[in-house]
Parts: sequence; C-alpha cells; structure tokens
Amino acid sequence: MRYLETHLSLPPGLLATPVVRELLRLGFEQYRWFTPMRYGTGVFWEKLDPKRLDVETLLSFYEENEVLCIAARTDQDFLWLAPGKPESQRRFGRLNLFTSPKAANKPSWLSAHLEQVVELMRLVHSPLAVAALGEDIERKTERLVPEEIGQRLDFTVRNYSEGLAGLFWRNFFGPPFVQLFGERLASLPPESRQELGHGLVLVQPYALASDAATPHGEAQERALISHLGPECFYDHALHLKPTRLPVLPP
Repeated sequence: MRYLETHLSLPPGLLATPVVRELLRLGFEQYRWFTPMRYGTGVFWEKLDPKRLDVETLLSFYEENEVLCIAARTDQDFLWLAPGKPESQRRFGRLNLFTSPKAANKPSWLSAHLEQVVELMRLVHSPLAVAALGEDIERKTERLVPEEIGQRLDFTVRNYSEGLAGLFWRNFFGPPFVQLFGERLASLPPESRQELGHGLVLVQPYALASDAATPHGEAQERALISHLGPECFYDHALHLKPTRLPVLPP
C-alpha cells in the first residue's frame, strides 16, 4: 500500500497529556483527518466507537504505553505518535500521519495541509517536519549496509540532531534550521520557499509529491541542496553524514 506521509520530528521527552489531548481534538474534531476505528501499538488493536471520539481511553492508553497509533477502518489512514524517551535509544520522538497519495490531488487538501502542519509544529514544538511519498522517505532515511553475510538495515540520519537526510516534497524548517541555513534560505527562489510565520519556513522543490525520484525532481533537489549547503545534508553517493548541524537546546 502506498502512502503520502507527514513526519513531525519531536524533541526529547514525552508529550504532556494536555498536549496529546489537544492533538486529538485538532486531528479528529477540527481537521477531521479520518474516522478513528482502532487504536493500539500498531501491532495489537482495540476497537473504537466511530460515532464518538473516546479521548479519555486514548489518553489512558498513551500514558500507560507511551505510544499511540490510531487508525481508520482500513490501513490507508492512520496516526502514529511515538514520543522520545530520554533514557532510551529513542531519545527523539516522532508524530507521523499517513494517508492516500490521492489526497494531494486536491487543492483544498494542499492548502489545509500547510496550515495544519504549522499548527501541529507549534503545538508539539517540532523543529522539523517533512511530507512525501512513503517510498521517498524510506529511500532517503534508510540504507542496506553489506556485511560478511547478507546485509543490515541502517539509518542515514537517526534524527534531526544528526542533520538532514535530504530534501523531500514539502520541508518545514523550524528556527534551528532557519538559523542553520541563514541567508542561504532567505535567498532561495520564491517559487521554492514560503514564509509560514512563527519562525517556520517551507521549502518545496517541486509541485507534486510524485515528482520525487524523477529526473526533474532530483535535479531540483540537487540545486536547492547546493544552494543551502551540501554539508547540511547526508551524502547519499558517498554515504557520509552531514557535517553542519543545527544548534539545539541543551
């Protein structure tokens, strides 16, 4: 199944319950992403009444398990919340939204998507969000490393503290990355850059998510990466991590 994915990077630490409560209200009462039918860890599921949003049950599950997945009747639409745990290897968390690639064919969805990502980034204090086809995110964030016997799956960058895996269809840069790029970001062509307010800037190399991995899309990505500074991005040809990183709060 193909997905259009929106990934919000989360800073270290669990999201407070009032923040998750507001996230649920926005997503399922105001934005109406989809009708929630199931919740759980993503492996084991419990049923939800589609006629009412049982916020207290969802919050209780989140508090107990420190993770929350909410899905529609099918696997086409779902939300995945996995906040960071400072004492574990998963120090940085993520909020991922999955939907059909066909959603991006609607002008109304495209406009609403910008507004919603901005509001969500402010709510969860996300310094970075990206939106792209699932296969493009996978292609840029994961790699198979040859070993003596077989291969192992590794990450190009594990989280935003290690820099950027690349440019995607929609790239929402928060203050740490706006500061990292500086004037280079401000001098991007206006058709590729949009000020979103609240210290957030959108960089969009191409109009369509489906342009990723095409000659046109890859050429646009290379041009913008060259302008912003290749040292800020993972080098997929040489398999080298970024050497310029954002300055993050201690």
